[in-house]
Amino acid sequence: MPTYRYEAVGGNGQQVEGVVEAVDTTQAVAQIRQNYDVVLHLEEVGMEKADVFERFQKLNLKVFAMMCKQFSIILKAGLPLVQTVDMVSTQVADKKLKKLLGQVSEDIANGWSLSYSFEKRGTQHLPATFIETIRAGEESGDLIRAFARMSAYYDRMTKTRAKATSALIYPAFLTFVAVAVIIVIMTYAVPIFASTFTSLEMELPLATRIVIALSNFFSQYLWVMLGLIAGGLLLLRIYSNTENGRIKMAKWWLTMPVLGKLSVMTSASQFAHTMSAMLASGMPILKALDTSSRSMSNTHLSEQVRNVIPGVESGRPLGECMLACEDLPQMLVQMTAMGEATGSLESTMGIQAEYYDNEVDTLAARALSLLEPIIICVMAVFVIIILLSIYLPMFSMYGAIV
Repeated sequence: MPTYRYEAVGGNGQQVEGVVEAVDTTQAVAQIRQNYDVVLHLEEVGMEKADVFERFQKLNLKVFAMMCKQFSIILKAGLPLVQTVDMVSTQVADKKLKKLLGQVSEDIANGWSLSYSFEKRGTQHLPATFIETIRAGEESGDLIRAFARMSAYYDRMTKTRAKATSALIYPAFLTFVAVAVIIVIMTYAVPIFASTFTSLEMELPLATRIVIALSNFFSQYLWVMLGLIAGGLLLLRIYSNTENGRIKMAKWWLTMPVLGKLSVMTSASQFAHTMSAMLASGMPILKALDTSSRSMSNTHLSEQVRNVIPGVESGRPLGECMLACEDLPQMLVQMTAMGEATGSLESTMGIQAEYYDNEVDTLAARALSLLEPIIICVMAVFVIIILLSIYLPMFSMYGAIV
């Protein structure tokens, strides 16, 4: 609930200062007038700042999906909203959500709407899709369906992320092992052989000299290299957090083979899923477009969709405006125009969401099937080069002895 700082004058003419909690300024003035005759000044104090570490904590989508499902079930049982929020807060395991629901319960008891409280209290953590869907559910009088829809939406997102994470575990582990093996060989194994060859004062093959030079470089400057890599990644992260950097990085990502197409399909799926959910909840098309654009993981594609809004606002058809989104799949643009023309945009978006979900799964499987042998081949090439550089001098020594 908002907190207001005030200056007022009492019956004895004495000026006082204080703070009061109220739903709005009207209620704040009414509360102050119960104790004082004249209100001289009234201003809202900012919301309590969240813990600085909370902004780095990611929302647990699995727990969040379960929370939405619990809301849907309990509301369907006919319990009042305040009791529902209290009951859900006791069942949520996530401490951040539990704290948030405790604040929301107090806000609702003091006259706030559920969506407004979620928006004010959870700006740093809650997705815009969730807040707007709950707001639309309140306006249509169907909160149960809104929470059920959000439960299905975030449950699907959780499964998709889990599938991608589990699929990437093996390639990531393989890459880590390959890099670790090469570093160990270059910094520990090669120097031992190099000292032996040097003591024999023999002419070494070119491949051996190159590997020894690289080994010496690794041994002397390994930590410098790691520091430069870490610094470069940090600078890249800082740049990618700027508005211009996010867009340029997202645009560059689209040019990458396989991964670029995967990013396009993922963003198309996110757009279609969110549009379908927003339209199903009764949200106006302009608001649905804005929310859907913010749900897309690729910033460049998100910006293209957001640029469509002024055209739709001026009265042009959505399908026509989306022709400007050059990097979105043309089938998505054409199906959007068809759904708009036939009055079935919501169901069309749902069909498109399922299609692009399947495309994402297929592309991800294909990318991983290519990535694993590539990593193995690259690692094999490095190992073969190192082994040849070691064994060639030995063969030369053996030939000289024979």
